[in-house]
Amino acid sequence: MILPKEFVRTLKRNGVTFYTGVPDSLLKDFVSCVARREKNSHVIAANEGNAVALAAGHFLATGKLACVYMQNSGMGNAVNPLVSLADPAVYGIPMLLLIGWRAEPGVKDEPQHVRQGVITPALLKTLGIPYKVLPASDKAAKSAARWAALGAKKNERPYALVVRKGSFFAYSKKLNTSHATGMLREEALGLILSVLGQRDVVVSTTGKTSREVFEIRKYRGEYRGESHARDFLTVGSMGHTSSIALGIARAKKGRRVVCLDGDGALLMHMGALATIGVSGARNFLHIVLNNGAHESVGGQATVGLEINMPAIARACGYANVASVQTALALKKILSNLLRKHGPIFLEVKICVGSRADLGRPTISPQKMKVEFRKFLS
Repeated sequence: MILPKEFVRTLKRNGVTFYTGVPDSLLKDFVSCVARREKNSHVIAANEGNAVALAAGHFLATGKLACVYMQNSGMGNAVNPLVSLADPAVYGIPMLLLIGWRAEPGVKDEPQHVRQGVITPALLKTLGIPYKVLPASDKAAKSAARWAALGAKKNERPYALVVRKGSFFAYSKKLNTSHATGMLREEALGLILSVLGQRDVVVSTTGKTSREVFEIRKYRGEYRGESHARDFLTVGSMGHTSSIALGIARAKKGRRVVCLDGDGALLMHMGALATIGVSGARNFLHIVLNNGAHESVGGQATVGLEINMPAIARACGYANVASVQTALALKKILSNLLRKHGPIFLEVKICVGSRADLGRPTISPQKMKVEFRKFLS
């Protein structure tokens, strides 16, 4: 296995002077190390395409390499700037891509990662990006990093290192606890689900939010037998939950649609706020659970607690906006907002943390789709 500290040193020795990307569970120890040791040369980007653009700007200004890290699912966000900006046929901008290989063939993973795991090598080939699978030893990893950095600089193009599960040793780093006095997400979700009606539609974001919605419903007996129809648990496509919810709200104007979003997901595709705000969707309630962290993949910080989300939503056209931090305030504001017309935006500031025994949905995405469509009809 690779010591994160040694790997970061290797990248520096080979000319990497800037780090940017979107956190990934396979890369969490590398990212934690970078966040601590390269604090002034590190930016956690809103999405992977932004990270590629940041790396391009860094090279243009300094002539130095940047390391862009991402989960392989994030390659979709990165494709456009990789082929229309960094590619040798356009500007020819060198950078080193570090890509976590979720669902590598033969390695069990969640359903949303399976297809991406299969196509990761082929996609890099299609994009014309030379790559190697990062060897899981310090000496061999140093050699691979040197190959990628030298190749990127010499050939003026992105090079990639694909990282298998379990490649890095653990690197200790405290989670962001900026709102440690607030509620845990599961408590906030429990309160929200308690006040919704039987016909209200819930669309929840990827990661621990959807896992907790499933666990809460199951514990309360709110799913009937094998039917889990009341919620659409968005297990993948981070950042798109609010747009899925808006699509439903536009088609089902007689049903309240509640989007349970996260700060990292909202930031990833924040343009959706403008689309929702001007949509006039009176039946849309957008709740963002904001803990200022990418908690599901390691707890790395987002800028969620450094910006005024309600003010942004109001500027985008949401009819009503609010922000709360305590259970009492959440109960009070929900009873008020549920009587108002949307689009409504509610920020719930929470602290980082979840149960160690938190499970995952036990129903397949395909079956969930079928049951959810019955619920909507």
